[in-house]
Amino acid sequence: MELLQIIINSVKNISIWSIMDILVVSYILYKAYMLIKETRAEQLLKGIVLITVLIPISSFLHLVMLNWILTKTLTIGVLSFVIIFQPEIRRALEHLGTAFNDKHVLQDEEVMEKVVTEIVNCVDNLSKSKTGALIVIEQITGLGDIINTGTKIDAVVSSALLENIFVVNTPLHDGATIIRNDRIISAGCFLPLTNNNELNKKLGTRHRAAIGISENSDALIIVVSEETGTISFAANGKLIRNYSKDRLKKILISIMKKRFQKKSTLGEKVTEWKEKIKRAKF
Repeated sequence: MELLQIIINSVKNISIWSIMDILVVSYILYKAYMLIKETRAEQLLKGIVLITVLIPISSFLHLVMLNWILTKTLTIGVLSFVIIFQPEIRRALEHLGTAFNDKHVLQDEEVMEKVVTEIVNCVDNLSKSKTGALIVIEQITGLGDIINTGTKIDAVVSSALLENIFVVNTPLHDGATIIRNDRIISAGCFLPLTNNNELNKKLGTRHRAAIGISENSDALIIVVSEETGTISFAANGKLIRNYSKDRLKKILISIMKKRFQKKSTLGEKVTEWKEKIKRAKF
């Protein structure tokens, strides 16, 4: 009965602000976990949580030496977490910042579909001729630092121009081509390679570069294998191979339409709020 009374009193003392506080913290922790899920950081985080649990247990059992080792390990582990997983932390912060930045998202649905069609036609032709290619479609996360490593082009996206860029033995053939909105911004760009050691050893530099840039941004990356002509697609740190022309077009339009629709919905809400403010003033 005493325990029940304590619980009842505790519930009575909970305010709406306490509930909101709990919900906000829970949401932040959930989003943080989703950002590191299935990454190297997830395994290290599990280790830190285990050590955190073992420290009070070792203290309660008077295991002085073990407690000292675990305490020192936790201190070093947190510092190591920040240093070793700097790319993942950077990606998380960039992900938070993308909520306030949409300048790199196509704002015209018809133009977006035309751009995708040109890209897919180019990729299909390159695949048939077994010409290697690496195409990066910039989304919300800006790729200015990557763009500066290549040769500026700034031309309207077209299948013919993209195919010419990837002609074998030309200066821009081996690098990545960056597309922003409906324009080819730069070609021959250098991308960061992934550090994931669990990847198939048969994957070449292009595929590892595609995964690397997708780990550090929300870009959509298309790879054409020079050896087999296989079309691969990378996003969010994952690469899927053996795409057909129709399947690639479908996935690109699907992803870009979702972002376009989200932006349109937000724009409609802002317009609605502005109208309400005007009516309130007058």
